[in-house]
Amino acid sequence: MPVPFEAVIPMVLVGALFGVTGTGYSLISRAANDGKPPRYNVDEWERMMIRRDYRLTGSKRGQAVRRDPIADPSFATNSFWSTEKIA
Repeated sequence: MPVPFEAVIPMVLVGALFGVTGTGYSLISRAANDGKPPRYNVDEWERMMIRRDYRLTGSKRGQAVRRDPIADPSFATNSFWSTEKIA
């Protein structure tokens, strides 16, 4: 049984809109992750490494190769742990 001509235009429109929204969502999620695919099933160790990378590079996915393997001096004091001040 052939598809009526009147049904082709709405189905193409619906398919195109699904394609546009899917592509837009993919682009937005990749833009939020510095052009890399999103992470799935992240455990506590990976969350800790994400926080460490963010503190080192300023980006959640910033595992850039650095010329100097030594962290910035501010890295010693910008921990998320609250510490008591030593007098």
